[in-house]
Amino acid sequence: MIKLPNGVVNSNLIDDLKIISWEAADILLYYSKLLEDSDGKKNILKNNNEDDPVTLADLKVNELIIKRINEKYKNINWDILSEENVKICSKVFDSKTDWIWVLDPLDGTKDFIQGTGNYAMHLALNFKHKPYIGFVLIPDKNQLWITDGNKTWCEKRDGKKYKPNLLNNNNLQEMTLVTSKNHGNEILRNLIQKINFRKVEIMGSIGCKIASIVRGESDIYICLSLPGKSSPKDWDFAAPESILKAAGGAITNLDNEELSYGKTSFEQGGIIVATNNRDNHGDICLEIKKIIEKNKIYPL
Repeated sequence: MIKLPNGVVNSNLIDDLKIISWEAADILLYYSKLLEDSDGKKNILKNNNEDDPVTLADLKVNELIIKRINEKYKNINWDILSEENVKICSKVFDSKTDWIWVLDPLDGTKDFIQGTGNYAMHLALNFKHKPYIGFVLIPDKNQLWITDGNKTWCEKRDGKKYKPNLLNNNNLQEMTLVTSKNHGNEILRNLIQKINFRKVEIMGSIGCKIASIVRGESDIYICLSLPGKSSPKDWDFAAPESILKAAGGAITNLDNEELSYGKTSFEQGGIIVATNNRDNHGDICLEIKKIIEKNKIYPL
């Protein structure tokens, strides 16, 4: 059994992070409302990078969560890896501790700006490069998905709790796929067409997509990064992985190997598959791999 750092009690940590998460929800909902106004949008956007936008909401949530963790837990042997800090800090993140917080203050920034509601806050506590505790906050749905390292559940702001409801479709062609709204590519679209899923849902934010699997609204998510192009990073996957695995699902690369965190680039490249059932996940990966090889869709 994994033991948290000295001075940290699991139940207390979960309670503290719930409070911090709902504070983050208030910030995200506030700026989301401001974005409805065109003048507000100009003030909230902090860069002009259409491929990787940053908003004031990203920065405010980033500041809040790091500050609250450091205030509440002083002198604990853990580090915090944050997407926003990596973007603004030239110093290489080089942690020597087993425990690392992995934070994406706003996953799905494009959707946040577009007003779709498909955005999330990701916070995971990794132990030896594997997600352990995780939070995926979806403010627009009033949902906070939590894993304490053993089980996954959802809480509303009023404290009401809901259990995961994963589907049990075992056949690829009977599955509902959830796929990216803003990060798709022609090769992925070709693969989706060849598999012939029962249904395809389009959604932003990896956290939102994985939560849709945990809620039982979809069965599978496939992420396909092209060689030499940008890839998702550790902060995109750590928290969503933690809630999916503790709920009974699985997420791996196409060879059914666990995701590896803590690389220098933080990249999660290649083909990543998330499904609703850990027991037949390997078979699903193998079936997708055969379709790719047969149709020469992607360089394996």
